[in-house]
Amino acid sequence: MRGGEKDAFLPPADHRPWPLPDAPWVMRQTWNTLLFAHWPVPAGALANHVPAALPLDTFDGSAWVAVTPFVLTGLHARAMPAFPPVSVFPEINVRTYVRREGKGGVFFFSLDAGSTLAVWGARAMYGLPYHRADFEVARDGARVRYVCRRRALGAVVARFEAEYEPSGPAEPAPTGSLAAWLTERYCLYTVSSRGVIHRAEIHHAPWPLQPATADIRVNTMAAASDLRLPDRAPLLHFAQRLDVHVWLPTRVPTTWSGR
Repeated sequence: MRGGEKDAFLPPADHRPWPLPDAPWVMRQTWNTLLFAHWPVPAGALANHVPAALPLDTFDGSAWVAVTPFVLTGLHARAMPAFPPVSVFPEINVRTYVRREGKGGVFFFSLDAGSTLAVWGARAMYGLPYHRADFEVARDGARVRYVCRRRALGAVVARFEAEYEPSGPAEPAPTGSLAAWLTERYCLYTVSSRGVIHRAEIHHAPWPLQPATADIRVNTMAAASDLRLPDRAPLLHFAQRLDVHVWLPTRVPTTWSGR
C-alpha cells in the first residue's frame, strides 16, 4: 500500500505537492470553525525567531504569521475509537511557514489546547510547544465567540478574545494564490534543543475556505512568543470543517545544502 493511496480512510491525494508517505497514518482528527488570521511580517524580522535549520518560506518576499483558533473533535489513534473526554477540545496556535528539502510546511511558535492529555501527548510524541489553556467557545448562528487564556505554570501569559464568522461561500483556494500558499501545507516541522529536525506529514482534502470577518479584541498570542505583528488588519479565512490524518514524525537529515 505505497503512500497510503489505497487506504479507504484517506481522501484523494492528487492535490498534494508530493506523494503520501509510505507508512500508515497514526492519528485522525477534525478541525472545526477554524479562523486563519494572517499578518505579513518582514522575513528579516522573523528569521531570528525560527531555527536556522528551517529556512523561512516566503510569498512575494514576505513571511507570514498566523493565529488560528478552532475546535478539535474526533481525535483518535488508528484502529481506536474516539473517546469524547479527550477527543474534543478547543485549540489555538501561532505559526509561520518554512521549507526544507523542497517541502514547505508549518513551524509552530506555540499551541494552546483545552486538554491536559493532548498537551502532554503532543509534547512527548511530536516535540511541539503546547500549553494548557482555558477556553470559552460559543456559537450564535454562524458567528463564533472564542476566548483563550493560557494558564500553564511557568508559561508567558497569552490571551485571545474574538468574534468571527464566514462572509461568503466555501471553495478551494486557486492554485498559486496567496490563500493556497498559506493554507495548503502538508507537513509540520520541529527542531529539538539538540538541533534535531523532525517532519510530521499530514493529509486532508483541499481547504474549503470562506472569506471571513472578525472582531479581534485581545490578541497577545504572538507577543507571548516575542513576535511583533504589524498594526494592520489581518487577512482572514474561515473553514467550517476539515478532516485531517497525521503521521508519526520522522527525522530529517542534517547534512543538507539546499532549500
